[in-house]
Parts: sequence; C-alpha cells; structure tokens
Amino acid sequence: MPNERPLLYIKNGCPWCEEAEEFLKEHGVTYDVVDVRSDAAAFRAMQEISGQTKAPTMVIDGDVLADFGVEELEPYLSRHGIWFD
Repeated sequence: MPNERPLLYIKNGCPWCEEAEEFLKEHGVTYDVVDVRSDAAAFRAMQEISGQTKAPTMVIDGDVLADFGVEELEPYLSRHGIWFD
C-alpha cells in the first residue's frame, strides 16, 4: 500500500483527464485531484515534477506517470500496491 494517496493533476475539460477520473472512480481508487488550469502554482509544480505540461499526470510516492491513457493506469497502480477488480 502506498504511503500517500495518488495525486492526479488534471486540466478541466480535458477528455483524457475525464477518462482517467472515471476509471479511478469506477475502480474505487481513492486519490487527490488538482486542476492545473485554475491554479498556476499547481501547474508549475506539475511541470517541475513531470518535466512536461500535459495532463493527466499522476504521482504516487514520487513516481510520476505523465501524459497517460487509462490503459497505462492499471500497471502503474499495481506497481504501487493498488489492486482492484
């Protein structure tokens, strides 16, 4: 089990971000979300953490999954001990 909840950086209105959130909710994954379009400091933090400006970006215990599709979420979450059906 991770030491911290997954942190999901999104851009409001981004279809890939909406898909990621839908996937996480459907599978009961608890996470924190930050909309980088409404928070310039969060946008800069996402850039520093991931080295890029695209969303969605997820961080678990310092491990970054940047600019991903939902097909990349299951293996990423599994690596961090987050299992679901």
